[in-house]
Amino acid sequence: MMNQQVYSKDIVEFVTVGVEYCSLIERTSELSRREFNLNLVRILPLLYLKATLLPAEEIDEADDLEFYVTEEQYEYLRGAMSKLFGESDDYLEVFEADMAYSDTPLAASVSEGLADIYQDVRDLLEIYRLGNEELSQAAICRCRRNFVAYWGQKLVNVMRPLHAICFGEDTECDDECADHESHHHCDDDNCHCHHEDDLF
Repeated sequence: MMNQQVYSKDIVEFVTVGVEYCSLIERTSELSRREFNLNLVRILPLLYLKATLLPAEEIDEADDLEFYVTEEQYEYLRGAMSKLFGESDDYLEVFEADMAYSDTPLAASVSEGLADIYQDVRDLLEIYRLGNEELSQAAICRCRRNFVAYWGQKLVNVMRPLHAICFGEDTECDDECADHESHHHCDDDNCHCHHEDDLF
């Protein structure tokens, strides 16, 4: 019974998307900003969807599980993403809990939000790969609990600035746009690289 639960279609699909997300975050320094952003806006909605399909059961052992992502790993990845995003890393957020006590929007960080998501998903993956069904079940419970209470909202929040970076009117024309000029004849100084062949 437990075997069927831990290796159900919904859980396996979440783990699969989680592996892709964590791999993307870990390859930050190998990718261009545009490539990284485009991959993020594609995988984050899928990660959110698959998280909503995780079983909503409470397991006491979930509180006693180990954490695998160290503070050093977290800071390394957050710093790599912050460097890649540059000035676009900071954005104004209106859905933070502290907004209830503030008259102005609060500053938030895309890289920090992505690192928070990574931390919870990677912790689940590290336990799941051990093959222990009881621990996996507890880890799934913890991950979903944290999704509901914390990182699900973080994911939704960072989608807004990421969408603006990828598709907004102020999107910079980077080197990839220059590479495509020869075949799309872009003579516009305000080129935003919004052509379909760049996106799919």
